[in-house]
Amino acid sequence: MADTRIEAVAQDRGAGREFNFSLEHFKAISTRIYDFAGIRLTEAKREMVYARLARRLRSLGIDSFDNYIRYLELEPAEWEHCTNALTTNVTAFYREPHHFDILAKHAAEADAMQTYRVWSAGCSSGEEPYTIAMCLAESRPEGRFEVVASDLDTQVIAHGREGIYPLESVMALTAERQKRFFLRGTGRNSGHARVRRELASHVEFLRVNLMDDRWPALGEFDAIFCRNVMIYFDKATQRRLVERYAGLLRPNGLFFAGHAESLLDSGHRFRLRGQTVYELVRGAAA
Repeated sequence: MADTRIEAVAQDRGAGREFNFSLEHFKAISTRIYDFAGIRLTEAKREMVYARLARRLRSLGIDSFDNYIRYLELEPAEWEHCTNALTTNVTAFYREPHHFDILAKHAAEADAMQTYRVWSAGCSSGEEPYTIAMCLAESRPEGRFEVVASDLDTQVIAHGREGIYPLESVMALTAERQKRFFLRGTGRNSGHARVRRELASHVEFLRVNLMDDRWPALGEFDAIFCRNVMIYFDKATQRRLVERYAGLLRPNGLFFAGHAESLLDSGHRFRLRGQTVYELVRGAAA
């Protein structure tokens, strides 16, 4: 009797759906997404997975999840599009502004003769790395700074590299920053603003899958931003990432986490410097 009820509930969950999406479909996709991108999808996310991937099926003209899973096996590049569909890119200029107060002070106190370098890991559509660049332009007037901006999603990387944003998002900045760092669009570009080349020249966009065994040669950094990215990963994956980040930081380097993330279980590597800001423990760099 219990099994019959479970089966009836399962059938009800799928009632009215455009595509059949069984637990087996969900498990097949969630297992591979974990292998590909380190993202852990619990069964509580099943309805979200269906809703977002159903749009993908429609855009590809695929008529069932059976055929979509076959397509994923035949076209490995589709896993990137699948992952892009399942992750949320929410960002804004100067999001969590207290982070940039700490970054500005850290950068201003660094060796003026050395290039100050920051990695924005999980940069989304570019608002974060351009905010970092604005912050460094103000705190390091000699111009010795670089920002590496990376993401798994090639579409948001392309958006960030283009550097064009809705005017309303730019208008949230101070008038001084709007004038110094952006050009307002006219004609068909009306309602948008472009990052000035002087600022954009300090930002390099590239694709990095944080789950890859080997990352591109990124060099050392004075600060790393990985905000609201690790929440997608399980604890073991988070710990591995933190170890790798620590190995890329210069002595006394800073790590900026998201508001729902914590490095307090990595005390041998980092100590708390401010709200969700951590400083590399002296001598802890690999």
